[in-house]
Amino acid sequence: MSNLITRTTELAMSVTLTYIKPGDTVVDATCGTGQDTVVLARAVGSEGSVYAFDIQRNAHLLTEARLKTHGISNVHLIMKSFVSMSEHIPERSAAAVVFNLGYLPGGDHSITTTADTTVEGLECALRTIRPGGIVTVVMYDGHNEGAEEKASVLEWAEALDQRRYHVAYVSLLNQKNHPPEILWITKKA
Repeated sequence: MSNLITRTTELAMSVTLTYIKPGDTVVDATCGTGQDTVVLARAVGSEGSVYAFDIQRNAHLLTEARLKTHGISNVHLIMKSFVSMSEHIPERSAAAVVFNLGYLPGGDHSITTTADTTVEGLECALRTIRPGGIVTVVMYDGHNEGAEEKASVLEWAEALDQRRYHVAYVSLLNQKNHPPEILWITKKA
């Protein structure tokens, strides 16, 4: 068995996958290089759908190439911000929405997610997930916008109504150099 605690993004996805079954609709709010998109597409199978958002053309090109390499065709790539997810996906229909915040690995580090749009996107995600669904957020606070974004996201999440949501937060407390942190939000049935 591998040590998931040392690989934060894999830990985040391993929990998320327990909420997904073949035929589901899921959202990759920040498709980036397409790694999460491929994992989600495999989880929902050919009968399911993945909606993958990113504002950067390079992210779409990287994701398209990765999907082609893996022979995956059940993904709708949308070159828009995740704040537009409500325009593309019906409310209460997705099993999961995944956010990987920060910047595109290997891309322009000046283009990042930000506190205001991320909280707005999370609000959209809560409307998009079905009862029993999950929103997964992997946060990186080592970039210029990161600390403010993380603080805003955690403040927002802490204020969610406990009668409607469960919220869990994982931080690698003894690790230096801004390791990623995870936030999970599930909508009560």
